[in-house]
Amino acid sequence: MGDLQTQLRPRSACSRIREQTVDLVRLHDQFLAELRFSARLSPATLRGYRQSFALLLALMPTLSVGQLTPAAVTEFFRRLDTRKREQRGAVRVGIKASTVAAYRSKLSRFCAWLEDRGHISANPFKGMPYPRVIYEDRKFLARPSVERIFATLVLNATWRSRFVRKRNIAIFSILLYTGVRKGELLGLRVTDLDLDRLVLTIRAETSKSKIRRVVPINSKLCLALEDYLEERQRKNRSSEFLLLSSSGDRPLTENGLKHLIRQVGEVAKVSFHAHQFRHTFAVNFLSHGGDIAKLKQLLGHRDIRMTSQYLRCLPTTIMRNDVESLSLDTLL
Repeated sequence: MGDLQTQLRPRSACSRIREQTVDLVRLHDQFLAELRFSARLSPATLRGYRQSFALLLALMPTLSVGQLTPAAVTEFFRRLDTRKREQRGAVRVGIKASTVAAYRSKLSRFCAWLEDRGHISANPFKGMPYPRVIYEDRKFLARPSVERIFATLVLNATWRSRFVRKRNIAIFSILLYTGVRKGELLGLRVTDLDLDRLVLTIRAETSKSKIRRVVPINSKLCLALEDYLEERQRKNRSSEFLLLSSSGDRPLTENGLKHLIRQVGEVAKVSFHAHQFRHTFAVNFLSHGGDIAKLKQLLGHRDIRMTSQYLRCLPTTIMRNDVESLSLDTLL
């Protein structure tokens, strides 16, 4: 009888809103499960979807499935743009167009999924103007910065272990000389290396683009890898993963890499993140006469338009000789 009375008792507005929000969370969990097991997206990519959705609910805590309208989406981005947040000791307001594009991409895919399954009548992002993103912030690391980073890896007394020092040099050498993504780096296995043929295989399951590719290993990277593998063998490390934790036979984690980069940056007095080495590789490849189609293959891009964005990052100084060679005598 008591249970029946509970069922018949009118629910408060707050209870209904809470239940509707829970429904939205449940649907997003189903969406992520499909992306994980059917689309086979990487944990890092799934984490991006999860973080975008969490921010949506943080700024729109009473949002329900039925309230996913263009007006609600616009309000979310308004709150995102006007919220105050502390960054490096300073209070900041505003977001870049690239940030809007990143959130929009992930949330729009979820809304398209909801529309396909009949949970909403239309994707609220459909027909909404897309932000114009200018990728001038694809900052590469200049030579003095890279030199300070590698000097820190070689000379800093923080890493007393030869194994850790050799591993760190191998990590940054792979980033500098191959341009691999962070997830691809951490996913490398020993069997992905072929030092006889001087190639490194990036498996499809670790690649963001889901494209398997084989990257040449240059002589400097080869030496760094040989030194690390020799020290790794001396330490009797047998994990299938190439890059290991400083203790035990466990693979290096994303947090471990982040901690290492922070340590190196503080000592070298260089503020950088792992992805900047990808930009550095791309810009230097192009500046030394590398072909844009070859760079597309090396970076594992699906669309050459993504690769061509690095052309905008080329410094003016490297084009001076080309411009200087023009004269009346050399015109066609």
